Amino acid sequence: MLPKFKRVLLKLSGESLMGDKSFGLDPDVLSLYSLDIKSITELGVQVAIVIGGGNIYRGMNEAETGIERAHGDYMGMLATVINGMALQAGLEKVGVYTRLQSAIKMEQIAEPYIRRRAIRHVEKGRVVIFGAGTGNPYFTTDTAGVLRAIEIKADVILKGTRVDGIYSEDPEKNPKAAKYDQISFNECISKNLRVMDMTAFTLCMENDLPIVVFDMNKPGNLRRVVTGEKVGTIVAG
Repeated sequence: MLPKFKRVLLKLSGESLMGDKSFGLDPDVLSLYSLDIKSITELGVQVAIVIGGGNIYRGMNEAETGIERAHGDYMGMLATVINGMALQAGLEKVGVYTRLQSAIKMEQIAEPYIRRRAIRHVEKGRVVIFGAGTGNPYFTTDTAGVLRAIEIKADVILKGTRVDGIYSEDPEKNPKAAKYDQISFNECISKNLRVMDMTAFTLCMENDLPIVVFDMNKPGNLRRVVTGEKVGTIVAG
């Protein structure tokens, strides 16, 4: 089956890597993600990935921890690099060539982020993992994901989550919440549906970059999304 998208940016949360654990990395989840990503590269889809760091460090209230926000954000950026290294190891274990690029220089473990080099890597079929967010505090990894997607001219943001799309309310709290198959950017704003943080969401809207929100933890879902099956929720103009 032919893929619907040529180049995608996959946005994963750090928490998704925990699986059923309360902290850290679940090797079963890493293996599942690696095999699913491999399956779409075999279709010829060019893949870049941004991953969060919430399974290792999540910025906490400055008043409680004594750690100022900017300092805490840099700690979070380092956590995303750890997750990127773990995912890189998982992908290479199943035979997928990868490159890890970091917005903060750390030459011993990652290439510096260079836009043209990243594009060249994905053109050659390598999976590029972007670590350390944007390299700046006060920006989320959602914003980093959208920014990188725009820079490398991705066709779509694939936001892998624990739920199978966007709902009118939190489906974990209200089982009767209605699911949207497709929704516009303006509807998301008017209904206050928190798909991403507002900076990231606005960047998508201004650049007409669609978002697909789907359940990444269901094996094969990623492949179904890129081949155009009705999986998750599409947010578009």
